[in-house]
Amino acid sequence: MKIFDITRPLTSSSVVYPGDTPPRFEQEDRGLFLITDMQMNSHTGTHIDAPVHYLKVGDTIDRVSLPHLIGKCRVLDVTDWGSTITEAGLIGRIDGIQRLILKTSFSRSTEFREDYPSLTIDAARYLTRAGMFCIGIDSFSIESFICDGSVHRELLSHNCIIIELLDLSGVPEGDYDLIALPLRLTGLDGSPARVILTAREEDS
Repeated sequence: MKIFDITRPLTSSSVVYPGDTPPRFEQEDRGLFLITDMQMNSHTGTHIDAPVHYLKVGDTIDRVSLPHLIGKCRVLDVTDWGSTITEAGLIGRIDGIQRLILKTSFSRSTEFREDYPSLTIDAARYLTRAGMFCIGIDSFSIESFICDGSVHRELLSHNCIIIELLDLSGVPEGDYDLIALPLRLTGLDGSPARVILTAREEDS
């Protein structure tokens, strides 16, 4: 089995969404052991959005359905689509799947830019009509920088869980098994996560 770790490294210099608190790590040597104090936003680095994040009601991150985040998925390479992922581009490319990961031109980026790739509202509605369980993307947000939250609300209100800021730079388009696990943070709106894809060697 081949394993792709699609989690971005999380350090004190990790880039954050404008207005978010940069992560801070302070390690202390207590003689017999090391221990680290951490400060970070619930949506720092590779992370998962719970429905309550934009709906303000519904499942918190500790109550998100794990079967939505574990199982067969498809990585769709949209690196040449620019900054807009529309319904028209998705038609015919998600048949038979309930978890979709979008590989965009942002995977190798380490600096914030306002034109990061994102879904349009028509694409979000297409995914919810298709019964999508989970949507992941390698950019800062599933929704454009200038937005009204409608893409998040469309997805999350249909219990389509969102994973953001992945690293898909080394992952070819294709079908995989997804494992995406948030921390079990009671009552919170999101969590950093470790996200991996697995494939049989002959399939990768």
